[in-house]
Amino acid sequence: MVKYEDFAKLDIRVAQIKKVEDIPGSRKLYKLTIDLGEEERTLVAGLKGIYSPEELEGRKIIVLANLEPKKMMGVTSQGMLLAADDGENVALLMPDPEHSVRVGAKVR
Repeated sequence: MVKYEDFAKLDIRVAQIKKVEDIPGSRKLYKLTIDLGEEERTLVAGLKGIYSPEELEGRKIIVLANLEPKKMMGVTSQGMLLAADDGENVALLMPDPEHSVRVGAKVR
């Protein structure tokens, strides 16, 4: 069971996808450049075949920002986007478009 103290350690924030690039040699991964308000970062995300680059660019998403960087397919990922996967469908977790939240806002 996760305790509230454990959850409080997670740095979950709103980000905006600025750029989507293919990763050569990968059938599933995109390289995303995201804006976290105070900085830009690179994420690697397994969304190829689910979302097109055009569907992703400009979207606000929810990211876990305080993970240790991890290299995948030669690209260092500096966080992880959050998505739901039921085994058949994948959906990005995104802020409510009716209530605009600034990029970099913390999820509580």
